[in-house]
Amino acid sequence: MRNLKSQVTGAIWDVDLASLPAWAGWFVRLVRILIAVVRDFGDGMLNLRAMSLVYATLLSLVPLLAVSFSVLKGFGVHNQIEPMLLEILAPLGAKGVEITEYIIAFVEKIKVGVLGAVGLGLLLYTVVSLMQKIERSFNYTWHVTQHRSFAQRFSGYLIVLLIGPVLVFSSMGITASVMGSDAVAALTAIQPLGALVKLAGKLVPYLLIIAAFTSIYVFLPNTRVGVRSALVGAAVAGFLWETVGWAFASFVVTSTNYANIYSAFATLIFFMIWLYLSWLILLLGASVAFYHQHPEYLTVRRGELRMSNRLREKLALLTVFHIGRSYYQGLPPWTAAGLAQSLHVPAEAAESVLGALEHAALLRRTGDDPPAFLPARPLETTGVKEALDAVRAADESAHLDIDQLPAEAAVDALVGDLERGQAGVLEGVTLKDLAVSGKAAGGADVERLPEKAPPRRAG
Repeated sequence: MRNLKSQVTGAIWDVDLASLPAWAGWFVRLVRILIAVVRDFGDGMLNLRAMSLVYATLLSLVPLLAVSFSVLKGFGVHNQIEPMLLEILAPLGAKGVEITEYIIAFVEKIKVGVLGAVGLGLLLYTVVSLMQKIERSFNYTWHVTQHRSFAQRFSGYLIVLLIGPVLVFSSMGITASVMGSDAVAALTAIQPLGALVKLAGKLVPYLLIIAAFTSIYVFLPNTRVGVRSALVGAAVAGFLWETVGWAFASFVVTSTNYANIYSAFATLIFFMIWLYLSWLILLLGASVAFYHQHPEYLTVRRGELRMSNRLREKLALLTVFHIGRSYYQGLPPWTAAGLAQSLHVPAEAAESVLGALEHAALLRRTGDDPPAFLPARPLETTGVKEALDAVRAADESAHLDIDQLPAEAAVDALVGDLERGQAGVLEGVTLKDLAVSGKAAGGADVERLPEKAPPRRAG
């Protein structure tokens, strides 16, 4: 049994996809993504973040709809909120209708214009906090540690809150108008076009859900998400949404005992369960999109990425080498995704080293989207040892650093000898020497690497 498990594991993880036929490579990659997503679900973090979003949604739902209601009222399409809520809460059956009526009643009683500055500020803060929590959940799924600046968040959230609802409800209204037009009715009477029109009408809700999920996956994470990967994740999430919604509706219909036990709280409990399932499905789709775009993470079996000291040091030298060479040759600056792709490492590893070098003021990021990296100080006066020291001391903090360790004469003498030995070997070798002259430690010239232009917008 153990040998069989080893053979199956080897066939999935150790095989080179390029050596397989196209269909076999596609199947193995699909299995890898499935295993990785199930593993992420089993680790529990997706569950925790989905439950956290349920709590934030309960607090922010009415203020969010109040803001959307006020915006949509100016465009005359505010009456579309109730049908949308009924559609989203359809798996709850009669309880969904009841919840929708309560929410709409609350929203209609809120008058944004008479809240005052403090009330309006609190209302917007509640809504923005929900958006921020959603963004952080997606950033975690995409292994993104760098969050957007306050200005970027503020402008992005305003666009989502003010323009997003208008676009969503306008598209829904246009779709409904087209499907109800005389031309479509005339086509329905013609066979076999009528069957195709009816099939298209049934597919429209699925396509709208997939389109909505795709836009969420593209715009919310603080990284460049490919439309194709977002579409794959959205298709999986849309299928799960409809399937789980059908199963949950069947559960609600047959759960009369729960209503007897929980009485008036049964509606709230079912609503919270459906919110949890909805957020979990959305996060699972994001995980599928991430692994589709970054198959290099599929080789990492489990747990967070960990690097040895020698791996971090060599990765730091390769990073400053590429950034310095591009800087002096006038080539486009490197992005984190571009470096990760060129060095054949996960983006998380490249971002970790770039963050350490940036913290040590050796690199600085540009204001582009995504940001690129440039030298923060003259490379001709910056020693190679400074780059090594930056990554060696990257995880030290005020709570635990090397100076807090007990002093032992023998150990301190050995550590000092190691430091002096490294400083002696690297004395006089600058980052410019490494990037331009190809000079190694001791002044020896090394063979130059072939020139190539780095991808500025990779990933």
